[in-house]
Amino acid sequence: MTQHDRLLIIDFGSQVTQLIARRLRELNVYCEIHPFQKVTDAFLAEFAPRAVILSGGPASVFAEGAPMPPAGVFTLGVPVLGICYGQQVMMHCLGGKVERGHKTAEFGRAYVTPEPESLPLLAGWFAEGREQVWMSHGDHVSAIAPGFRVFGTSPNAPFAITADPDRHFYAVQFHPEVHHTPKGAKLYENFVRLAGFKGDWTMDAYRDEAIRKIREQVGDAKVICGLSGGVDSSVAAVLIHEAIGDQLTCVFVDHGLLRLGEAEQVLTMFRDTYNIPLIHADESELFLGELEGVSDPEVKRKTIGRLFIDVFQKHAHEVGGARFLAQGTLYPDVIESVSFSGGPSVTIKSHHNVGGLPEKMGLKLVEPLRELFKDEVRALGRELGLPESFIGRHPFPGPGLAIRCPGEITREKLEILRQADAVYIDQIRKHGLYDEIWQAFVAILPVKTVGVMGDGRTYEFACSLRAVTSVDGMTADYYPFTHDFLGETATRIINEVRGINRVMYDITSKPPGTIEME
Repeated sequence: MTQHDRLLIIDFGSQVTQLIARRLRELNVYCEIHPFQKVTDAFLAEFAPRAVILSGGPASVFAEGAPMPPAGVFTLGVPVLGICYGQQVMMHCLGGKVERGHKTAEFGRAYVTPEPESLPLLAGWFAEGREQVWMSHGDHVSAIAPGFRVFGTSPNAPFAITADPDRHFYAVQFHPEVHHTPKGAKLYENFVRLAGFKGDWTMDAYRDEAIRKIREQVGDAKVICGLSGGVDSSVAAVLIHEAIGDQLTCVFVDHGLLRLGEAEQVLTMFRDTYNIPLIHADESELFLGELEGVSDPEVKRKTIGRLFIDVFQKHAHEVGGARFLAQGTLYPDVIESVSFSGGPSVTIKSHHNVGGLPEKMGLKLVEPLRELFKDEVRALGRELGLPESFIGRHPFPGPGLAIRCPGEITREKLEILRQADAVYIDQIRKHGLYDEIWQAFVAILPVKTVGVMGDGRTYEFACSLRAVTSVDGMTADYYPFTHDFLGETATRIINEVRGINRVMYDITSKPPGTIEME
């Protein structure tokens, strides 16, 4: 049990609930997310939070079986902050009124204007008369509960910010956790200050607690760790090794879907840096054979996930009966695949390493990074002493080039894709842009186009370049390359990569897109 003051986030299923935790971690506040179904009055008494946040969510308070917090939340005597659905459910429980959206729905950027009365929660806000926020609601509060007053309004939300300062109950209709609410972090900072948090939770503390939990979970059993060479699996491997030493064996699976020269780079990098047993499993024929003729992205992901399990099961026997499989699963993977901690959020896409293990495998999962974002994993990696060459690598998905090859996967398309991606990354490094970009890659499109090279006609594949900036992987914007860079890069790819005659640049943000093509 942690010794830190704890903040409880009750999850009603918002896709961005974990961003609340991220904002709090930036303030060195220890918090835990728990789905509303698990938060009973008995749970509250045992958890003893110093403050509570009610998250947003996709439900309506009018729906049958609508998510509700236990009544004890409002009698704990601690500050409570309701966000979006959290505001609506707070009003609903305390005697206010909520109505269906219709013309008062708001989605996207909005501007909140303050009321004359000040509120400590809003210290640092409204210096210029209004603040940009991010709205995402259909229903709306139409009457506030007794004791509450209005402190901010927007064109479609007359109760955008409400509070009962005497009871330290606060409620906002917008999402302060997302980057599109520029001063949202300040609101959270004010909230935890009002709640009396000391801000004493750090990545060093997380490391110590994670090591303790790993030791408690694993005991004296053997563990195999799926190592891809990326940031996540590398940090997970080093953290677990620090916890249990030579009980750990890493397995690097070459599934034939890696980038150019990646297997050699990963094996050399890891073996030269760490004294951890490492198995190189070349299973490219198995994976490519099973994926032949498959074009549906969900089938691709699930096939790759199943084959990973088969390979890990085989090597678990080889190392003398491992009882645990360790993975570098992160929270963005979890929230896009399944509802976090059993909550009601909506599935976006399956991830190859999310969803548990089949019973027949006989292994249990160790996922020490499951509640962290990429930037937090990098901070943990630095805490563990990993070299920057590990920590600074762009993310590379477990399914590899399979999800950068929309449509049917063929060996020809994979080889073209490897060559094009190598040229693109070389260009980014050559122009000194690698560290400014969160993730960059080429996707080969499932179409061929007519072109002309010299005096001859070509009919070859088109490819799409992708480069995004992000903080947490939950939202992302395209990187604003210059036209000179894009022109130079397109020329190099077409001249140097046989099989591509057209290059495009993907300027879709996330949302509405995802970072990867599939």
